[in-house]
Amino acid sequence: MLWIPGTLIPGHGVASGSGDDRRYPGGTISLQQPFFLQHGIDFSPYFPGTLNVDLAPCKPVPHEPLFDGVIRWFEEIEERFVISPARLRVNGCEHAGLWYYPHPETKPAHHQPDSVVELLMPRIAGLAPGVAVEVQLAISR
Repeated sequence: MLWIPGTLIPGHGVASGSGDDRRYPGGTISLQQPFFLQHGIDFSPYFPGTLNVDLAPCKPVPHEPLFDGVIRWFEEIEERFVISPARLRVNGCEHAGLWYYPHPETKPAHHQPDSVVELLMPRIAGLAPGVAVEVQLAISR
C-alpha cells in the first residue's frame, strides 16, 4: 500500500454531531456503531466522528474491504457502506484506523468530493484543517 499525501479539511460535522444538522443526536457514527458491531466492525476504539482528508488529485475507491454492505441505521435511511483498513501519518506518527466510505449512490446528503476520504481514527491532538498528512489505503489500481 502506498502513502498518499493529503490535507485535512473541515467536514460537515454530521458524523460527530458537532455541525448544524440536528437530525442525528450525538452524530451519525454513534448511531451507526451498534449496527456495524453486529457485522463485526467495532468503532469503539475511534473518535466518534470522521477526519476528512483531501487526497486530490487522487480519487481513491476502496478495495479489500472489511465490510461492504447495506445497513438500515436510522428510521428509513438505508445506506451502503464500505469499511477498509487505513493508516494516517501526521508529524511523523502513524495511527491505525478505518476508511469509512458511505457509498455516494446511497448517501442521502452531505456528500464529499471524490478526492476526499473520511477516516475513523483514535483522538489525535493538534489536528486542524490545513494540516498536511499522509494516508495509507487499500485501493484498486
